[in-house]
Order: sequence, then C-alpha cells, then structure tokens
Amino acid sequence: MSRGKKTVERVVELMKDPKHIRNIGIVAHIDHGKTTLSDNLLAGAGIISEELAGKQLFMDSDAEEQARGITIDASNVSMVHEFEGQDYLINMIDTPGHVDFGGDVTRAMRAVDGAVVLVDAVEGTMPQTETVLRQALKEQVRPVLFINKVDRLVNELKVDETEMQIRLGKVIDKVNKLIKGMNEESYNNGWKLDASQGTVAFGSALYNWAISVPYMKKSGVSFKDVYEKCRSGDMKYLAKHSPLYEVVLDMVVHHLPNPLEAQPRRVNVIWHGDKTTKEGKSMLACDATGPVAMMVTDISFDPHAGEVATGRLFSGSLKRGDGLYVMGSAKKENRLQQVGIFMGPKRVEVEEIVAGNIAAVTGLRDAMVGSTVTSLLDMFPFESLKHYSEPVMTVAVEAKNMKDLPKLVEVLRQVAKEDPTLGIAINEETGEHLISGMGELHLEIVTGRIKRDKGVEIVTSEPIVVYRETVTGKVESVEGKSPNRHNRFYFDLEPLPDEIVDMIKAGEISMNQPAIERRDVLLKAGFDKDEAKNVKHIKGTNMLFDMTKGVQYLNETMELIIEGINEALAGGPLADEPVQNLKMRLVDVKLHEDAIHRGPAQVIPAVRGAIKGGMLIAGDSLLEPVQKIQITVPMDQMGAATSQIQGRRGQVFDMQSEGDTITVVGKAPVAELFGFSGDIRSATEGRAMWNTEFSGFELVPNNMVKEVVIGIRKRKGLKDQMPTPSDYLSVQ
Repeated sequence: MSRGKKTVERVVELMKDPKHIRNIGIVAHIDHGKTTLSDNLLAGAGIISEELAGKQLFMDSDAEEQARGITIDASNVSMVHEFEGQDYLINMIDTPGHVDFGGDVTRAMRAVDGAVVLVDAVEGTMPQTETVLRQALKEQVRPVLFINKVDRLVNELKVDETEMQIRLGKVIDKVNKLIKGMNEESYNNGWKLDASQGTVAFGSALYNWAISVPYMKKSGVSFKDVYEKCRSGDMKYLAKHSPLYEVVLDMVVHHLPNPLEAQPRRVNVIWHGDKTTKEGKSMLACDATGPVAMMVTDISFDPHAGEVATGRLFSGSLKRGDGLYVMGSAKKENRLQQVGIFMGPKRVEVEEIVAGNIAAVTGLRDAMVGSTVTSLLDMFPFESLKHYSEPVMTVAVEAKNMKDLPKLVEVLRQVAKEDPTLGIAINEETGEHLISGMGELHLEIVTGRIKRDKGVEIVTSEPIVVYRETVTGKVESVEGKSPNRHNRFYFDLEPLPDEIVDMIKAGEISMNQPAIERRDVLLKAGFDKDEAKNVKHIKGTNMLFDMTKGVQYLNETMELIIEGINEALAGGPLADEPVQNLKMRLVDVKLHEDAIHRGPAQVIPAVRGAIKGGMLIAGDSLLEPVQKIQITVPMDQMGAATSQIQGRRGQVFDMQSEGDTITVVGKAPVAELFGFSGDIRSATEGRAMWNTEFSGFELVPNNMVKEVVIGIRKRKGLKDQMPTPSDYLSVQ
C-alpha cells in the first residue's frame, strides 16, 4: 500500500502546478484495446501490479463491464510519470468505444485537453474511431495516435517487414485525412500526426510493449527488432526494452498541451461569455486565485458519500466547506463536503484542488451532467454538451412489488442524473415509466443496474422504437379558441428548413446567444429581417416566431403561449410522439381585456389545440430512427450481408473491398433491426464484423403510417382511430 500512498502524495504536490499536468482521454472504436492500454499505463505508474496489467481491467470497475469485457462508463485516474528528470501529473479518462455509450465520450472530451486515439493495426479506422475523433476535435482536444495490435500483423496476417510499415503508414494517412476533413485549421497548425515527430506510437497493449521514433533513439529497439521479436514470439524482450507505458506517456507529456497552453484555445470554443470579465480572464489564464468555474462532466453515486460530481476545474480552487452555485438551478448555495480525485474506482480525499485539474466533489446537490458550477452568483454558463446520437429505443419498466414504486421513481431520477443521454418519462396517469436509450445494449445495462446496484426488482417490456412527428406541408392562420371563446390565436405552420435544424443541433442558433447575434445568423441563413429578429422560443429543433404587431396584453400572455406550445411539441397529434423540425409563426392574437379571462386554463388549451390541429392539416407524418450499418465479411459472404440489410427495409449504398474481405455500408430503420446480431451471425456462419450508428430520422413510408400510428395509439391507451383536425380545433 505504501507505494499507492506515495503516488497519492506525489499527485497532491503536482496538482498545484498546471505546467506539469496533462489531462488526457483514451478514445477508440470498441475492442481496439483501450482498457488494456489503460491498465498498462497504470502498472507503469505503480498503481496496479505489472503481472495483472491487461488482465485486471482496473478501469472497468463495474461488475457488468468485467463480465461483458467492454467499457461502459468513462473512468478517471490520476498518476505520475517521470519524463526527462521531471515528474508530471497525468489525469486520464478511459472512455467507452461502444456506440451506445457515445455520450460518455462527449462528456469526457469536455474534461481533457489531449486524446490518445487508439487504432487496431489490422482493422484500421472504424466508424466509431471517426465519431470519437470528431468529438475530440470539436472540443479542441489535441490528438496523438497509438496503433495497437501490431503483433497481429506479423503473426496472423504474416506480412513481411516492408508490408508492415506500408500498412501502418496507411493507418496514419487515414487518421490524418479525418483530422484534416474535420478541422483543417488545427491540422495545418501542427496537429497533423507524424511518426517522425513522435506523435504516433506503435505497439501491443496486450504484451506491454510499444515503440516510437524518439524512443527508438533512447532504447535502440528498431522496427526490424519489432518484426523479428514478433515472429519469434519474444514479447518479453520488447516489453522490457521498450515498455508501453514509457513510450505512450512520454508521447503524452511531450506532445499534448498542459492546461495553461490548452485553456486559452479551448475556453473560446466551450464558453461564449464576455472574455474581459474576471471569470473570463481567469479561465483563459487557468488562474487558481480567480472565481471558481467548473464544468460537471460526470455524476456517480457513492453508497457512503451520496452523489459525486466529477468535472474539469477551469479556474479558481476548491476546498471542503466552500459555498458554490449551480447555474440554471435556483440560486441556492451548495456546500462542498468532500474534495478529491479519482484513482480508478477509489476516490482519494485531498485538501484543495486548483484550476487545470479534474476534481471529484460531493455536496453539489443541484448539479447535473453539463452544469456550470461557480463561486459567482451569476456566470454565463458553459456551452451545453451536444451528443451525436439520440435515444432511439424505449422500454417500459414497472416495479415488481408495489411497495417499491416510490423507490423506483427516486432511482429513475438518479439514473437520469448519472446518464444524460437517457430519456426518462414518468407517466403519473398510467403509472408507466419509460426509459429511452441509444440501443438494445444501453437499455439492457441500465435496467440491469437498477436491479443490481439500486436493489429494485423491476419488470421490463420488450424494447419499443421511439418515433418523432413532423409536418410535410404548410398551413396558414390556424385558429385556436380558448374554452371560454374570448381568446383566439392564429398560427402559420410549416417544416423548418434542414440547414436551420442542423444549425440548432450544432448550437449555432440557440436562445442562450445574444438576440443580435442570433438575428445575424438567421439573416445569413436566408430568413427575412422580420422573422430573424422575432424568435420567441426554440424547443428541440422547433422554432416559434412572433409576427404579431401591437397586440395588447401579449407580453404578459407570452409565457402561457410558450407553455401551450411545449405541451403540443411533447406529444404530436398522430401518436403522442415528440415533434421536431416545426416552424411556427404566431401571426395574430385576440385577447380578452380582463386578465381573469385569459389565464392558463384558457390560453394553454387554445394554443395546444391550434398547433396539434394545424399539424394534421399541414400533413403530419411520422419519422422513424435510422441506423447506419457497416458489415465486414469475407468475399464469399457478401450476398448474405447485403440481404440482411435489404431484407430489413434497408438500403446498401457503398461497398469497399480490401484484400479478401468486403465492407458493405448501408442503412436500415431501427424498427427492423431487433434481433439483427443473431441473424447476421447465423447468415454469415459467425464470420461477420459489424457495427451500427445513429444516422438520424427519416419519414416512415406512406403506406405504413396508418398501421404504425394505430399500433402506437393502442399501446398508449389512446383512441384506436386516426385523429382528425376537428379533434383539436373547436368547430363553431
């Protein structure tokens, strides 16, 4: 234990010196070896024993992770590495590679400044490599590359020395092409990966060795030695003379930025407040004496200490007993009870944490993932975290025993806090609790944890697909009347253009930005001046414009109008599914002069009815989630792979062959993909490698809409027949 204790002491000393800190994430496609690599780095730093490295899977502290052999949660650990006679503190996050847990990668990228991108030498870059790289570059996180499983090239593919180097070169070129395509400016400013510069390392995480050009000069182990030792199976020689942890951590220390270098660049991207304020200057300088500015990137539950909020501290310092505020919640002071760092699954308490570190604290009751925590009463919040995929599957859960119902509601709220990519809907009327997630595996893990960790026995339904509703045409001046007939609201409805939807998703248009900035963005996108300056509300990818002129009492009623709109958007008229991509223009309003006759009970139903009835007139239709599918199979199995996609209402749009394998790329609706993994295995005799990723929502074919809508309505206990506009608009 003394060695561990010594590590903690060195960590605490180094935490105060941002120049010698590196915050890094390990990112890759599933099964490319991230957790095995993390183990080796920890063994090198003396946190776990070298014999267990790669077998212990220290970072997969969850029993479910160990059983499945995959990483589900991003795990943090702090360790010390000596480089050229100087100690450095490395705060590392091992992230998941499975597409269902992509949300964890997005959150981890906010906390770090550099990323070790891991690629399997045999498989090369895969779709998820692309996604995680895009997430890193969007957050201005600098990448270095580690090409893993080099021994497989020699021993399984039997390549010769020249071919080995050509293949490794191809992997580097492909990753560089991705970086250039995603962020050309950074690529040209020195982010291009180059083995000769030392920003690429090669090795085998399983056998604990790696090489890089700078380390070759130090160790004398060359590519020729690597090739020969792999052929003769002498991995121990390589591990002894060119140990993985030294090569990779040297590369991290030498090429990835410290917080002082990274924050001026990153704060400009993730915080849009005024840079001349005290907190703005303090974050740019990573100043430990400035106001506290922390972004929460993870929330976990400790059975003894309660909620633990982990996040990146961009300015100020944290001590036990400090009073902090969570932006966006009621301005109640939250008092820190414990301040610490993570060493894998263990949390170690420390006296103080200063700017530039990743902190784990308890006592932030109001914090959620993505919250801005500060010592100021008011601070412009950090940019919200944008996830690349959306929940596409839902399961209904209920407590096995009625007495567990209150506990289940509490547990679902906890789960929603821990994982913001989950959608949790608690329907008080039907008593049904719905959990929406990224895919079958995501839901399986979450429901499994509710039973195992939270101790609530639950019954779950078969997974259901999450649909969306949107309009396909246009309608003008739909009238919504209040129940007392004294108030009338008139709306134009039409689809919101795709480019505007994309801009909302990318965070380029939001209600958080100053009105003038938002107006300019919309003008540039082709909106007329009147609309551009009158955006009243953005909910999801739906926008409300107030086009009325001089309506008396409208200002005091606007909040109720927005509430009515939110209710209509939460469940559209066809199947009570969320609405997206809708443009609403409020064109006229007639209000009763007496405030008592234009209260919530009058305004909300009138607005809700106008939007829902108007959507039906404008051609409301269903959108279904679609996933991109990539299947790699031997040439002779190509027919089996394509028929698996085409037989599921899917389309094949690309085929790439390499050697004797072919990769089929296509897409198919999520509704048709249940049981896909079993079917593709048996169709290709277990020789297929595949993966899926969310690729957006598309219209359900016309001939299927009625059948799907009635199926959903029955499930939700709504009327069996198709709804009509008169169900929502009072005809009089």
